[in-house]
Amino acid sequence: MNEWLDDLRTAVAFLTRLPMPHPQGASPENFVRAHRLFPVVGAAIGSAVGLFCLALRAIGLPDLAAAALALGAGALLTGALHEDGLADVADGFGGGRDPAAKLEIMRDSRLGTYGALMLLVIFVAKVSALATLPDAFVVQCLIAAHALARGVLPFMSMSLSYARKDGLAANAGRPDSTTAATAGALALIMAWLVLPWREAFCAALAAAACAAGIAWLAQRQIGGQTGDVLGGAEQLGETTILLLLAATLA
Repeated sequence: MNEWLDDLRTAVAFLTRLPMPHPQGASPENFVRAHRLFPVVGAAIGSAVGLFCLALRAIGLPDLAAAALALGAGALLTGALHEDGLADVADGFGGGRDPAAKLEIMRDSRLGTYGALMLLVIFVAKVSALATLPDAFVVQCLIAAHALARGVLPFMSMSLSYARKDGLAANAGRPDSTTAATAGALALIMAWLVLPWREAFCAALAAAACAAGIAWLAQRQIGGQTGDVLGGAEQLGETTILLLLAATLA
């Protein structure tokens, strides 16, 4: 039980800006093990964003405005961790001529044209999907999207080689199959608890497809994974799931 609580604190500290006590005796192995609770923290983030969106709707804000403000609040909660990764991937893959140049661009903290356009497209897509959802499904869809999009990340981290030896992903270490399977199972359980089974199954397939697509692209573009690649996969999965659920539940 102490290990699970330590993992929860580690996952919350990494995935959000919430202050958390540092687990005693923390090591890179603790962070790797904490991957199993990424979907749980993701579900909590999605729940918070959804409840805030419903509160804004309840006081009379238009659905589009409520969705935009709720997603903005979610970015503040997470420190835009995954959005930053997505922008770096877009800049690197779009602007670099070879793997070394792509990795160098991805390491640059400045936002380029490809990254700005990608963030704009993703944000507008998420806002539109969230604004379309009826009140009865807002929180549930956000819980499933955030949990499933993070539930596939341990599988990517476990299976992809490292594009660079000194990056965040390489320094963090690689989850084992048990950790990845636990994360995937928890993500599926949470999706099935909040959504009709058919929608939950399709959302899980969408998350897996997005992760597989980004993994294939990253292998071709830069020879493997970085922390930015994982962040980009989360954002693509989250957006795809919200669009899918908006199309089927609205």
